[in-house]
Amino acid sequence: MTSTETTGEAFARLSDPFRRELLVHCYRMLGSIHEAEDVLQETLLRAWRSFDSFDPGRASLRTWLYRIATNACITALGQRRLRPLPSGLAGAAEHATVTLERDSDIPWLQPVPEFLLPRPVDPAAATVLRGSVRLALIAALQYLPARQRAVLILRDVLDWPAAEVAALLETSPAAVNSALQRARAQIAQSAPAQHDVTEPDDPGRRALLDRYVRAFEHADVDGLARLLSEDVKFEMPPFRTWFSGRSTVVGFVATHLFATAGLWRLLPTAANGAPAVATYLRKPDGLHHPHSVQVLSITGDSISRVVSFQDVSLFPTFDLPPSRGAHTP
Repeated sequence: MTSTETTGEAFARLSDPFRRELLVHCYRMLGSIHEAEDVLQETLLRAWRSFDSFDPGRASLRTWLYRIATNACITALGQRRLRPLPSGLAGAAEHATVTLERDSDIPWLQPVPEFLLPRPVDPAAATVLRGSVRLALIAALQYLPARQRAVLILRDVLDWPAAEVAALLETSPAAVNSALQRARAQIAQSAPAQHDVTEPDDPGRRALLDRYVRAFEHADVDGLARLLSEDVKFEMPPFRTWFSGRSTVVGFVATHLFATAGLWRLLPTAANGAPAVATYLRKPDGLHHPHSVQVLSITGDSISRVVSFQDVSLFPTFDLPPSRGAHTP
């Protein structure tokens, strides 16, 4: 701290570089960007209040902040239920015309906007970061107990030594290693690694996203079908109902979403290391109003998964406009 700085000013200056990565750490733990933002604020408040007692000789500021954030997340996880995706609760619908089952009482998983993620200079580090927030992994983490979840993230994502994790959790390195093995086995079963996923700046991925936007805005059923993989999955929290397989997904979209061209406006964005689109639905006033944020998984040259988060509270978080003007494709 300089001679002219207050404790608060010094804390803000020193902690600001870690805000993004702490937010993402809380998001991995909690599965909700809204809850992660709240816990991050709680973490920074706790750290500021005890900043005078921080001893840089015992731990780095980054490590100290992660300890506070992890414990805050573990406490938060003890007070709420699982955040799932529909595919984690039941099997896919058997046909496209099934009645949709809405469940707004479940605290559903949420996506994280790409612009809130840290921005590593090293391309390899950027790839690792995207892999650590992919939607399938975040969904799988939700099924781990809180402390086991913390062990997996601290050891495999942040590369902390077992002894350091043990000190944080007030347990032994042997217990940490045991928890890590159990967590790895669970994740390998429910969220296997994806090796054939395109990079954000891949021209083919950008072209595919553009074609998806056109298909939606023009209500082009055949055009959409050509973009989907044979085993594509389509989910829409807060609806429990979800669909699997190209013919079933296309049948649902054609019946329920593609009533007429011009009904939808789409705005490309990015979330969880993947392409995404914000969808706007035309209302009687002629304007297109927020409807959902869709996160797309692109494998090879086709879309293998669409998770359509029908939660308009995400729009401000994604810094998206509150409406779109009238439009005819």
